[in-house]
Amino acid sequence: MILAAGEGRRMRPLTDSRPKPLIEVDGKPLLAFHFERLVAAGFTDIVVNASYFSEQIEAFCGDGSRWGCHVKVVVEPKPLETAGGILNALPLLGDEPFAVVNGDVFTHYPFEQLRRHDLNNDLAHLVMIPNPTHHPEGDFQLLETRIVDAKPSRTTFSGLSVMSPSLFTGLAPGKLALRPVLDQAISSQRVSGELFSGLWSDVGTPDRLRNLEIALAG
Repeated sequence: MILAAGEGRRMRPLTDSRPKPLIEVDGKPLLAFHFERLVAAGFTDIVVNASYFSEQIEAFCGDGSRWGCHVKVVVEPKPLETAGGILNALPLLGDEPFAVVNGDVFTHYPFEQLRRHDLNNDLAHLVMIPNPTHHPEGDFQLLETRIVDAKPSRTTFSGLSVMSPSLFTGLAPGKLALRPVLDQAISSQRVSGELFSGLWSDVGTPDRLRNLEIALAG
């Protein structure tokens, strides 16, 4: 699943007339990079949620055939946030664990590792990165291969993960953030993790976009 429903307010004015996942990096929309790399990693069925300028997302995605996959766009009349959006799309995601990719992230992380990852008895597996300068407090602590509830948090959630449908069992449909859902799973010791130190950018502001373009050019 690619998460593409956010408004991208911090990216204005670039998002005044288009959704953030269609912002171009190195001459190509972020969504195009995701489709290309997910298909190259062996993913054939991809669900994309959309809300802000959803008609542009739908038009860009089509049925996925241009990338060699099948794409289904789920439109949210009002953004449901991350957990709410995933819960809303669960009927299309099946009964097995699925990969989740934030639509506004650019990375060289090898997506085939998400496809190969076995959750075993865990509810989620998170790809973590060293805390970036814009998020020095971090999100979660990674202790070897486990996500633990501890401070200081030296790692930040990259927006790449593998999740089990069971992570959302018992949750009511509607607007719902992902953090409390993950916190509960972490407290039950059912979340694994890994550290990725390669190229990664949360393309959340015009400045970060410029820095990413400079990094790619150099």
